[in-house]
Amino acid sequence: MGISHEQALNCFRSDDLIGLGMEADALRRRLHPEGVVSYALLREVPLADTQADGASLDRLCEEIRASVEMGSTGVRLLSGGLSARGIEWLERVFGGVRQRFPSLWVESLSATEIVALAASCGLGLQETIARLRDAGLSSIVGDREQCSLDEWIEVHAAAHSLGMQTVATMSCGAENSIEQRVDLLAAVRQLQQKTNGFTAFVAQSLPSCKRPNAEPTAVEQLKTLAIARIFLDNIANIQAGATTQSLKVLQMGLRFGANDAGSVTPDESSASEEDLRRIIRDAGFQPVQRDALYRTMFLN
Repeated sequence: MGISHEQALNCFRSDDLIGLGMEADALRRRLHPEGVVSYALLREVPLADTQADGASLDRLCEEIRASVEMGSTGVRLLSGGLSARGIEWLERVFGGVRQRFPSLWVESLSATEIVALAASCGLGLQETIARLRDAGLSSIVGDREQCSLDEWIEVHAAAHSLGMQTVATMSCGAENSIEQRVDLLAAVRQLQQKTNGFTAFVAQSLPSCKRPNAEPTAVEQLKTLAIARIFLDNIANIQAGATTQSLKVLQMGLRFGANDAGSVTPDESSASEEDLRRIIRDAGFQPVQRDALYRTMFLN
């Protein structure tokens, strides 16, 4: 049984960072006694210049193919507001990628974009997601962005009802109060109890839009990570991503409840696969590559 809402708030107010880390680490060891830390190879590909015609899809798929040949097991298609082009356009894009890569994990569209897309095409959330899934979409993006917490939960609940597993992502930046963070954690835990549809939780460290230079401190990142692990005892995987944290903070996060180091792009990334393997080993764990559903592929 996870901690209560009030206990989580008290944890955020606490100065006992080491104590929180030890408690989170103990829970991680109970859930993952094998002593491994997972990571994935995944490419992010923007769709801004993609048209739903043969030549444009061919160019997109060639970019994806190069990454697949280097070991990527999934692709995140960055739509950037392209939901305004309509559901038929998205169906053609996802369908074109699925036709060329039948087993590739294809992730795209945030809850905010799903809500906007459903409204623009006059469909319910479940029907909208079902059409995209049938076209070739494997999962939606976990970021909350601009939608309300209730909308975000409704979108993920709809995805889970269709058998689509998702990842929950929370920012620990300056714009999120501790009350807002605990509200999101509580909502995620409650939905997980109903659907068991979340494969992982990601504590993302992002700078504030209002204070661009005020990035979350390492202490704030580690505290959020530890509290997420303690609170979300019904979600198997807690991710400390290399793309949003320094490698040193990421390495420390592996002792603050995280059992996953996120994903890197095989051919271009601020953190390489070898970087991840090294810091995982230096933290005392064995690195293991996984797919998007957190299924182990092979040890490294």
